[in-house]
Amino acid sequence: MKTLKDVISLKFKTSESEGVIFHGEGQQGDYITLELKKAKLVLNLNLGINQLGSIFGHTSVTTGSLLDDHHWHSIIIERHGRNINLTLDRHVQHFRTNGEFDYLDLDYEITFGGMPFSGKPSSNSRKNFKGCMESINYNGNNITDLAKRKKLEPSNVGNLSFSCVEPHTVPVFFNATSYLEVPGRPNQDLFSVSFLFRTWNPNGLLLFSHFADDLGNVEIDINEGKVSVHINVTQVKKNRIDISS
Repeated sequence: MKTLKDVISLKFKTSESEGVIFHGEGQQGDYITLELKKAKLVLNLNLGINQLGSIFGHTSVTTGSLLDDHHWHSIIIERHGRNINLTLDRHVQHFRTNGEFDYLDLDYEITFGGMPFSGKPSSNSRKNFKGCMESINYNGNNITDLAKRKKLEPSNVGNLSFSCVEPHTVPVFFNATSYLEVPGRPNQDLFSVSFLFRTWNPNGLLLFSHFADDLGNVEIDINEGKVSVHINVTQVKKNRIDISS
């Protein structure tokens, strides 16, 4: 396929911070890759290099953040020659690709949800997408519908289910005045706690607990964007431990 214009759109949701959403490449050095990196959306695009290899056509654009929140996000990529509109959740970013070519020349298949192993260093270090996609549309073709009806030729639909499984985790929202109190475990030598959190606030108390028999307490908080752990022990000489990360 050699195209002057492209319109690619889809919706996705995931709890993973890394993963290839779609990929295509050609023999002339052309490629297009949309992927999640550190929960941000990255579009890598190259419209080809000349035979001398002197034209640097690689273009990379990053947009969004915290996209691994298991909420639906919509993407639209509109390309006309070297002019690109990248829309993520209605936020539009305009840019122009490097190089001097206008056509995207993809000789091989386009893959959604991952990329085939090509032997290149770039292909084996990238994770496949793990999550849900819907409304995949590539230049007027409803890919989701065609894949479901097995109308894509050739195609390799590997281990797909046409449903979206919800995660078993249940998030809790705290409004800065609320808190959750749970019973402790007496007569235990081990204190262990784990949780995931996300916040825009640089300061806040995450956890506090007294030890039994007035042996001290433990406190976990955010202080100026850093997580700090404070352990106070009443029966030893060095009675306070502070860890910050």
